[in-house]
Amino acid sequence: MESTQLIRPHHGSRKSLWFGLLGAIVVIVGSILLAYAQGQKKEAEKMNPTKPMPADAELRNKLSKDQYHVTRECGTETPFHNAYWDNHKPGIYVDIITGEPLFSSLDKFDSGTGWPSFTKPISPDSVVEKRDTSHGMERTEVRGKTSDSHLGHVFDDGPAPTRERYCVNSAALRFIPVEKLKEEGYGQYLSLFQSPQGQQQQAQRD
Repeated sequence: MESTQLIRPHHGSRKSLWFGLLGAIVVIVGSILLAYAQGQKKEAEKMNPTKPMPADAELRNKLSKDQYHVTRECGTETPFHNAYWDNHKPGIYVDIITGEPLFSSLDKFDSGTGWPSFTKPISPDSVVEKRDTSHGMERTEVRGKTSDSHLGHVFDDGPAPTRERYCVNSAALRFIPVEKLKEEGYGQYLSLFQSPQGQQQQAQRD
């Protein structure tokens, strides 16, 4: 009867295996940390309030004719013929110039006016309100705090609980759908859409 001889793995082979596994783990963890750092950097760049405002000549080239007219010349776009008046997708609306978050779809409602309407800004600190007596009317103008862009006006005929209606020009905004928030550097706002209201809005979209 032939005897079977067991061949034990060499100690050096096992050591090499462990070093290989350790190296693979280091590479994977490093890749994850790098991706996270890049995402944080992108988000910081998007949200940097100290970033210098583009010169007027640059804005004329960057913005469309309607965007420039609304934001820099206090213009008003045509109701029912603009990008977001009938947009029901979940997401946030950011300043067309600075990218600063201004409004959320969770606060958007159909006012019947033909312009995007919101019950409140995404943060009180993102907008400023000024008295406006142009065109023989007494109104409250809403402007972007960082960009000083004309956004629209706020009225006191909105729904509960705020009773306010922020009537905003689509041309002053850029919409970012919820599925693009992280990619665009606005991942911190995903939590808004994990609330019962946010989940309901996404379910209605689907």
